[in-house]
Amino acid sequence: MFLSRMENHCFLLFVFVFQAIFILILYRSGPSRVFRGFVEAPQVVVVDYSKPHDVYTNLSLFTRAPSEDTMPYCSAQSPVLVGPLTITFKVLPSERMIIKRNPFVQSGGHYRPPHCFARYKSAILVAYRNQEKKLRHLLYYIHPFLQRQQLSYTIYLIQQVGTGSFNRAKLLNVGVREAMKDEEWDCLVLHDIDLVPENDYNLLPYKSFFGGVSALTPEHYMKMNGFPNTYWGDGGENDDIATRIHLAGMKIVQTSPHIGRYRVTDYKEETEIPDPWRRPPSQHNTRKTWKADGMNTLQFRLLSRTKHPLYTKITVDIGYVPPFS
Repeated sequence: MFLSRMENHCFLLFVFVFQAIFILILYRSGPSRVFRGFVEAPQVVVVDYSKPHDVYTNLSLFTRAPSEDTMPYCSAQSPVLVGPLTITFKVLPSERMIIKRNPFVQSGGHYRPPHCFARYKSAILVAYRNQEKKLRHLLYYIHPFLQRQQLSYTIYLIQQVGTGSFNRAKLLNVGVREAMKDEEWDCLVLHDIDLVPENDYNLLPYKSFFGGVSALTPEHYMKMNGFPNTYWGDGGENDDIATRIHLAGMKIVQTSPHIGRYRVTDYKEETEIPDPWRRPPSQHNTRKTWKADGMNTLQFRLLSRTKHPLYTKITVDIGYVPPFS
C-alpha cells in the first residue's frame, strides 16, 4: 500500500529531525560507545614493557573442576593474559622448584587446563644436546606461559647423542614423528631452547609462523615434507625451511614484533667445533631436493623414550654422514 502525500511528507520530516538530533549529539558529546566503532579507526593496543608481570600471575585462579561432566570449554581468550612478562636469568631455577610451581603438569610434561576443556592441543618440540641451564630457564617460563593460554600441551625434548655435529632440523623431524604417535595435535611448535617469550599475547595454538619459534599444523608440516635432514652444524637450515614453505604453496606469517618478543639466554654451554665436512648452505638446491630430503627420507635409531616430571625426553642416534662423502 502506498503512503499518501501527507504521510510521506511527515515521514521525511521525521527522518530529517532524527538526523539533526543525532548530529547534534555527536557534535556536543562526541561519539557514543554504540557508534564509536563506526566513526573511529580501530585503536592499537599499547603494550608497556616497562611494567612487566610475573609469569605465574593469576595462575592460582585455575582450580580443578569438581567433575569433567560439567566442565565447560575454555574461553576463546584466556582471562589471565597480562601481556609483558618479567624474564630474568640471574638465578638458575631448580627442577624441584619448577615442579612445585606447576602443580597441574603431569608426568612427561603434559598439561591440560584443570577448569575447562582446551580448544587446542599443541606439541612443543625442542632440539637438545648438553644445554641443561638453558633447559631449566626455558621450562621455568614456558610451562606457565602455555598454561596462561589455556592450552593442552606436551613438551618433547629430542636429544642427540654421539660426537657428530648438531642437526637441529633432523631432530625436530624425529620429534614430530614421535609426538604424532601420542596425540592428534592441532599445532606443532618448534622451539629453540635458548628463546623465552616475553609476552603472553604471543599466542601459540593455531597460527602458522616461522623463525626461532615456528608453529605449523601437522598437515602443513607434512605438505612441506618437514625440515631438511642434511644440515649439520649451525646455520643454513632456516633458509632451506623458508624456501620449502613457499614451494609447498604456503606463506610465512610473522607475529607482530611488538608482541612476538623473546629473550635469549646467554649461557655458552657447548661450542660447536667447525666441521670441515659441513656443506655450505649455498650448495643446497632446495628447489631440487625438498621433496626428497625430509620426513619421507628420515632415518634414526630410537635409543630411549623417558617421561620426566616436566618433559618427555626422546634420545636418538641420528647418525652422521659427511655431505661430500
